[in-house]
Amino acid sequence: MKIQVRNLVRTFGTTRAVDNISFEFASGNIFGFIGPNGAGKTTTIRMMATLDLPDSGDVFYDGISVVDDPEEVRRVVGYMPDSLPDFRDIQVWEYLDFFARSFGLRGERRKRALAEIEEFTNLGGIRHKYLAGLSKGMKQRVSLARALVHNPAVLIMDEPAAGLDPRARLELRSLLKILSEQGKAILLSSHILSELQDICDGAVIIEKGKLLSAGTLDQLLAKAGGAAPGTPDTPGVPDAPPQVTVVIQCAKTEEARLKLLEHPAVKEVVIMGEGKLKAFIQGGDELVPPVMGTLFAAGLPVMGFMRQSIGLEELFMRITTGEVQ
Repeated sequence: MKIQVRNLVRTFGTTRAVDNISFEFASGNIFGFIGPNGAGKTTTIRMMATLDLPDSGDVFYDGISVVDDPEEVRRVVGYMPDSLPDFRDIQVWEYLDFFARSFGLRGERRKRALAEIEEFTNLGGIRHKYLAGLSKGMKQRVSLARALVHNPAVLIMDEPAAGLDPRARLELRSLLKILSEQGKAILLSSHILSELQDICDGAVIIEKGKLLSAGTLDQLLAKAGGAAPGTPDTPGVPDAPPQVTVVIQCAKTEEARLKLLEHPAVKEVVIMGEGKLKAFIQGGDELVPPVMGTLFAAGLPVMGFMRQSIGLEELFMRITTGEVQ
């Protein structure tokens, strides 16, 4: 299954919530959908799930259009919203059974599908409980089960880990890895970037309704080298040169900062606290020894240094500006 988001646009009054967004991912991939609050993530997800129509643009699932064939799209897409309704008169099994019937599952096929999904999401012990009485973690399990009840090829999730305790987040992460190994294409939005990096193959980063970057994690981290905040990837323009980040322990942080800035490869130095600073070096790892050599030659008391790999959190901070619409 190949999912292609093409030039999506959605406006609300004078606000352009989604502004010409395009990206793609495929079966077996888990892609994170990242952006500040108000960036347009939920609006994009709702259009991908056929719950809202774009003003222009389209989303294709193996060529099936959300605009022209929404009913066909719903057969291959499972949508998990950021919250579950608090129905006080519906039990877990009734809720799942309703959606199984809605997707056309009948007789033994429906019973088998519900039994399998309850086992997979570990809901057997609470199937007779009412939705309103469930914990946040259990509600998220029910919501995931509902999205999977018709065995879709694509799973779209809006903040699935929001409000979950550490154990529930680990369990959710384990389930997502299994689903990915089964060949499902998964797109999930989340603010917990450190956890996204552990399970995602790639990411899509947006801000103020605009796409800033999209691709595999390796592609994103390679592109991030010298990117200025808020600078989108531009087709046909060479990627910025790599940037190495080094965390240095030195008793004389201000003197060390000024000395490091004398080296032409050092673009920025940030004092992180007493005795620690971070240097951003434009270029590859081969520049780390000569840069550190400036401190040693100056006789500054360096107690240690460590090359810091760029993660999703730092990548996010580098290419977004924090503005909202």
